[in-house]
Amino acid sequence: MTPLPPSAQRVQQTLQDLGCTCRVIEMPVSTRTAAEAAEAVGCQVGQIAKSLVFKTRKSKRPILVITSGANRVDVKHMRQIVGEKLGKADADFVRESTGYAIGGVPPVGHAHPLETYIDRDLLQYEHIWAAAGTPRALFRIAPQELVRISGGKVVAVG
Repeated sequence: MTPLPPSAQRVQQTLQDLGCTCRVIEMPVSTRTAAEAAEAVGCQVGQIAKSLVFKTRKSKRPILVITSGANRVDVKHMRQIVGEKLGKADADFVRESTGYAIGGVPPVGHAHPLETYIDRDLLQYEHIWAAAGTPRALFRIAPQELVRISGGKVVAVG
């Protein structure tokens, strides 16, 4: 078995440190998008937990929204929840805030603590899949376990 890349190993270590028995796996194909990830693991697009980083407009803080791959985040709705307008985070801001590049941002193990929100639609599934540090690494987890390890608040994202 090939060792995981360093960023995926960091996610695996974080999962273990949080008491989670999930195993990070690296796929032979890209899992950068929800559709690619769902095809790679053989699940519904809705079972993919997309980690999206936004930047608040006024305070410039990172906000992590973990949403179902089948959903789009309504930033106007999220403004009501966060209490501030959200803007798009560029690649540098995402890497600085999380320690990971866009396309591989995991829901845990970030460079800095992130205010985190989890799409309630993910809770309908027995298992979901989340990115694990690279555009080809991911892990399977029960949604309630993701809520526990991420410290995220479950909300409607749209």
